[in-house]
Amino acid sequence: MTIHDNTVRIGTRHLGEGMPVYVIGEIGLNHNGDVELAKRLIDVAADAGAQAVKFQKRTPAISTPEHMKSTLRQTPWGEMTYLEYRYRVEFDREQYIELGDHATLRGLDWFASPWDTPSVAFLEDLNVCAFKVASASVTDLELLEAIHATGKPVILSTGMSTLDQIDRAVTALDGSPLIVLHATSTYPLPAAEANLRMISTLRDRYPGVPIGYSGHEPGLQISLAAVALGAVAVERHITLDRTMWGSDHAASLEPEGLRHLVRDIRVIEEAMGDGVKRVFPGELAPLAKLRRVEA
Repeated sequence: MTIHDNTVRIGTRHLGEGMPVYVIGEIGLNHNGDVELAKRLIDVAADAGAQAVKFQKRTPAISTPEHMKSTLRQTPWGEMTYLEYRYRVEFDREQYIELGDHATLRGLDWFASPWDTPSVAFLEDLNVCAFKVASASVTDLELLEAIHATGKPVILSTGMSTLDQIDRAVTALDGSPLIVLHATSTYPLPAAEANLRMISTLRDRYPGVPIGYSGHEPGLQISLAAVALGAVAVERHITLDRTMWGSDHAASLEPEGLRHLVRDIRVIEEAMGDGVKRVFPGELAPLAKLRRVEA
């Protein structure tokens, strides 16, 4: 396998042209604050053949918008403020060590989206192999600078952002090994808002930067089309059951869906070929049987 100059290494794997598509199972908050549930989701990703799992890390007092902190929310643990809920679903250092060890033992890379600068330090202390920038954080230049300072690879999602905002984020991360993911932050995502041609737009705009796709759509078709259009990484939320309580479950893939996604991505990779026209061995018998006029 030829490793091109425009690849980015995360863990033991390279992302970019000519490399296998890097599939990320986004656990996010779908663990609902339960370590055992998070471990089961790590197993789902590993069993499906994904390469990584991703979490979200917040310091709720900082990352929760002021207007949301006192908003009441119905939860499985009773009614509480949105800020209390955010604390309820956060993992501490020991829990993350347990989850990281589990992911590593299952052969997966693991990392998280920090939503504030203390969370960058928290994750760096755990020696994550990469940082993910959530779409909501594209304009948080202080956060981007803290991530950039780690020197780690960065995966930048681009939902709910203009090209100018993405340009500023890419500039802030200049020098970091960077992957940019096309995304539309509608949950769940309707096909009319997928705008997959942005994959080529981003590739042209940021030469040498690997471009992937982060999807929130029901089903597999749009993610598979993204791979056919050249996405080098695909991130999808995963859940045990889309009917579970929580805001992201409905836009997530269940275990069978993730297995099918990885299976079909590998078929597409094999089918893309190299663009050089040739007569394949399987065509020789039909050629001998069916062609009447030789060239």
